[in-house]
Amino acid sequence: MYISRQLKQQNIAEYLLYMWQVEDLIRANGCDIGQIRRNVVDTYLSLTDPQRQELTQWYEDLINMMHDEGVMQKGHLQINKNIIVWLTDLHLRLLRSPKFPYYSAAYYKALPFIVELRAKGADRDVPELETCFDAMYGVWMLKLQKKEVSEDTQKAVKAISDLLAMLAGYYIKEKKGELDLD
Repeated sequence: MYISRQLKQQNIAEYLLYMWQVEDLIRANGCDIGQIRRNVVDTYLSLTDPQRQELTQWYEDLINMMHDEGVMQKGHLQINKNIIVWLTDLHLRLLRSPKFPYYSAAYYKALPFIVELRAKGADRDVPELETCFDAMYGVWMLKLQKKEVSEDTQKAVKAISDLLAMLAGYYIKEKKGELDLD
C-alpha cells in the first residue's frame, strides 16, 4: 500500500505493473485475508500495529473489489483498467500533437512489436497500451522465475519500455498541469 502510493505519484507505469502483481499475489493466497496477513503483511517486520492494520485493510478492500468485479481468477480491477483508459487517452493526444515528435518516434519504434504481440494471440480487443503492459509484466514474471528471455523479446521490451517511460513522464506533467498539447 505504501509502495503503491509512492509509485502512483512517481511512475504510473510502474504503479500499474505493481498493482497487477498485487492482484496475482492475492490470487496466489487464495483471496484469503488470513493467508495474506500471514504470508505478506506479517513479513514487514518494521511496521507498527496500526500500519499492519492499515495494510491488512487495504488488502481486504482489494479482495472485496476483486470479488465484486468478478476478477478472483483472472482479469484486472476496474481501478487498474481506468489507468489504461487514462493513459490511452493521453497517448492518443500525444500522437495527435505536433509538439511531441520524440513520443511519436518511440511509438512507431514499438509499433511493430505491438502488432507482432497482438498477432501471436494477445487479446485484440484490449487497447494497444494494455498489450504493452502485458508484455512488460510477462517478461518481469519470467525474470522473477529466473527463466531465459530471448534477445528478440528483450529488444521488443526495450522499445515498449521506452515508450511507456515517456508516457509515464508525460502523465505526471499532465497531472501537474505542466503539459501543453496544443
